[in-house]
Amino acid sequence: MKTAILTTLVAGAAAFAPAQTGKASTALNAAFDSEIGAASAELGCWDPLGFVTNGDQSRFDRLRSVELKHGRVAMLATWGYATTWSGARFPGCEDQVAGHQAVFSGPEFLVPVLLTAGFLEITWKQKEGSFPGDFSATSFPVGFGPYARNEQDMIDLRTRELNNGRAA
Repeated sequence: MKTAILTTLVAGAAAFAPAQTGKASTALNAAFDSEIGAASAELGCWDPLGFVTNGDQSRFDRLRSVELKHGRVAMLATWGYATTWSGARFPGCEDQVAGHQAVFSGPEFLVPVLLTAGFLEITWKQKEGSFPGDFSATSFPVGFGPYARNEQDMIDLRTRELNNGRAA
C-alpha cells in the first residue's frame, strides 16, 4: 500500500517537472537554419514535410521565391478585400459588390484579375544572382528602395515581408 502511494506521489510530481527542450535539427535541414525567415532560433528551418531535407540550395531558393510571391499576392488580396469592403471603389465601379461576391458574380469580374496576374508573371523576373524574391531585374521599380539603408535594414525588411506574407 505504501509503495502504491509513493508511486502515485512520484508520478504526480513528475507531471510538474520542466520538460526537456532542445533544438530539433538534423544535419540535413541544418543547412538552412540561418536563412532569413527561419521559424525561430530554436526551431531553425521548419520543414515538416521534408521538402529541403537533402540540403539542395537551388530547391530552397525556388521554394522561397514561390513563398514570397504567394505571400505578396495574399497581402495584396487582404488589402483589396478590406478596401472594397469599406466601400472604396474605382471610378465606374461604384455599384459593384464587394468581397467574394464580386468574384462569384460573373466572369467579367474575374478576367481583369487574371489578366493582371498574367502580366505580372510574365514581366517581373528574378534578378540573377540575387536573393529569392528580388524582382528588380525589370524596368518597373520594385524593391525596398530608400528604406534599406544598409544590410541589416535589408535583412529586417525581408524578414518582415516574409512573416507578413505568411500571416496574410
